[in-house]
Amino acid sequence: MDRQLLRPCTWIYALLMLLTAVTWGIGQAGLEGLIPAMLVLGFALLKAQLIGDHFMGLRRVRGIWRWVIVIWVLLLGSLLSTAFMLTP
Repeated sequence: MDRQLLRPCTWIYALLMLLTAVTWGIGQAGLEGLIPAMLVLGFALLKAQLIGDHFMGLRRVRGIWRWVIVIWVLLLGSLLSTAFMLTP
């Protein structure tokens, strides 16, 4: 009987909660500047990708639907990081 203690979706959920807690901690610490902003943005984009892959079931889909979330995350991340870097 070689069963895993926790299912993969439970591990992903725990990772999402950890990333959320770290993001909250960054906000509560009052960290400012480009590096904390990029870190929070990176966490948000990673969370979006994990949700798309594991909870929306797009990891097992073939063709263009598999890449919709990936392209959206990359496009959104590029635009937002450019906006962060261009603001004084």
